[in-house]
Amino acid sequence: MATSTSLLSGIASSTRHVPSNYIRPPSDRPKLDEVVSLDESIPLIDLQDLNGPNRSKIIEEIGQACQNYGFFQVKNHGISDVEIDNMLKMGSEFFHLPESEKMKMYSEDMFKKNRLSTSFNVKTEEVSSWRDYLRLHCYPLEDYIQEWPNNPPSFKEEVGEYCRSARGLALKLLEAISESLGLEKDYINNSLGKHGQHMAINYYPPCPQPELTYGLPGHADPNVITILLQDDVGGLQVLKDGKWVAVNPIPYTFIVNIGDQIQALSNGHYKSVLHRAVVNCSKERISIPTFHCPSPDAVIAPAAPLIDDDHPVLYKKFTYAEYYAKFWNRGLNTETCLDAFKVET
Repeated sequence: MATSTSLLSGIASSTRHVPSNYIRPPSDRPKLDEVVSLDESIPLIDLQDLNGPNRSKIIEEIGQACQNYGFFQVKNHGISDVEIDNMLKMGSEFFHLPESEKMKMYSEDMFKKNRLSTSFNVKTEEVSSWRDYLRLHCYPLEDYIQEWPNNPPSFKEEVGEYCRSARGLALKLLEAISESLGLEKDYINNSLGKHGQHMAINYYPPCPQPELTYGLPGHADPNVITILLQDDVGGLQVLKDGKWVAVNPIPYTFIVNIGDQIQALSNGHYKSVLHRAVVNCSKERISIPTFHCPSPDAVIAPAAPLIDDDHPVLYKKFTYAEYYAKFWNRGLNTETCLDAFKVET
């Protein structure tokens, strides 16, 4: 099991074979030769006129993407190329700091809001994932930013600016998703309590045997909505119609996926979809998901307007704290946590 003395970034460059604690059983390997690669596999939505005369058309596109894919890509999203470049640069520079400097952020305490760790949950998992990550809580920003790394020197400034912009994009998209469900545009935002936001700066080093392991295995996100920034090295794959589909990076766009909380709030109209990260043998990869969440005490339940005789209530009420604790303890899993909150029929 990975420990603080064997962060993946420290061992990946010194081995020709994947250590045994990273090797998946044969039935749970990526089967990379079976992955479908289609450039048009995930809808690309232009947000240019979201607040203009074409709003209803764009909202309809978002609704169809949520219903049919659970994922979509966005361009003309309002976050500048400079902010995107700076964010990727900060992520890369952090993971290339000397080990002693990075380790100032290391912790295996899942309750620590800002920390460097490896894999997913080193205390509970049997097989590790080929990933190091820096997790940062970022809303309210002033509550957390002082605990962020002091190196690289401009890290707090650049990452803080990006976090504010990502939150603005998330709120805008949640309004559109609410409207696409026929709800008031502020319905979802009002359901999230005081809101929460955190990010993971993921570092996937080159892997000598990528066919034996995952960067992250298949899972659905436990939060409300995820906005993913990735560099130009592919690795994200989405399950669509029973097949894993590679999502090729498009510069200066974001991948957006709905999480389990949208599936619950929408009473199953929209689905939180399985996705995973694979690695490669030649290039490191940086990916930066920003997770928009309910506050821990927010009570999540299917929206009343989406319940009728043809659509009976699917999920019990639960707090986000209850949900996230269950998600974290069971680990990344192809069976969604939502199953534990289903109404028994």
